[in-house]
Amino acid sequence: MRRTLDSVVAQTVTPSLWVIVDDGSTDETPQILAEYAAKHDWIRIVAKPDRGHRAVGPGVIDAFYVGYETIIPSDYAYICKLDLDLDLPTGYFGGLIDMMEADPRIGTCSGKAYFKDSRTGEMVSEGISDEMSLGMTKFYRVSCFEQIGGFIRQVMWDGIDCHKARMLGWRALSDDAPELRFDHLRPMGSSQQSIWTGRRRHGFGQYFMGTTPSFMLASAVNKARIKPYILGGLAMLQGYFGAMLRRDPQLDDPELVAFIRSYQRRALVVGKARAISEQEDAQAHKLSA
Repeated sequence: MRRTLDSVVAQTVTPSLWVIVDDGSTDETPQILAEYAAKHDWIRIVAKPDRGHRAVGPGVIDAFYVGYETIIPSDYAYICKLDLDLDLPTGYFGGLIDMMEADPRIGTCSGKAYFKDSRTGEMVSEGISDEMSLGMTKFYRVSCFEQIGGFIRQVMWDGIDCHKARMLGWRALSDDAPELRFDHLRPMGSSQQSIWTGRRRHGFGQYFMGTTPSFMLASAVNKARIKPYILGGLAMLQGYFGAMLRRDPQLDDPELVAFIRSYQRRALVVGKARAISEQEDAQAHKLSA
């Protein structure tokens, strides 16, 4: 947490306001946060009672909205949902703002997540696709965030929001420029229990979002190429098809689900980059309207 705090304080463009939600911490977190808030008047701490368990997806968005409800969104041009397990390069926020100012259609963006390999010490990319802003550092144009209706309180919220933004004419992306690469101190999908649990949860999230079986299979094969090799992809399939067999509830937005599936079918034929480009071109008129 201190690494995240220090990296934000060191930014060339610091936030006008940073609302940090303490989600029921029972360790030294409150004292550490109070220390930083005393030094920087743009840091505000909001305490949220402990729910008694970890709730990935709904829990993190509940915490986000506890902070979001303390601000007047229209007072700001940009907003960022930021996790406290990141080490950001000093020009991170400034770089994202420059990119969005240069392209008014970018509604949400991020840099790319890397983690340190415990064996070699090398920084390894988490391999997230370019068409999504990353969930641990969702940087948004406030007007876009308000238009999409914010985040849903379910696993895969950080993919659904990008698809919704794109459906409305915005662009969503992550950029792998060296100056936007950050250290993710707890690799994505690792879960508090195991990598297997995290990957299985991701598979469930894909089911909830309405992902087609063919696209899910392709995604699992792709994930099988990175650690944990093979098992990660199998865990995703278990989460997806397990939810399908149980007939778990899915995203209740037929228009958006159809939009997502249309992209996925096209991506299997021409690749993600071209499919996204075609969608962005087709939806551009909505933003100008």
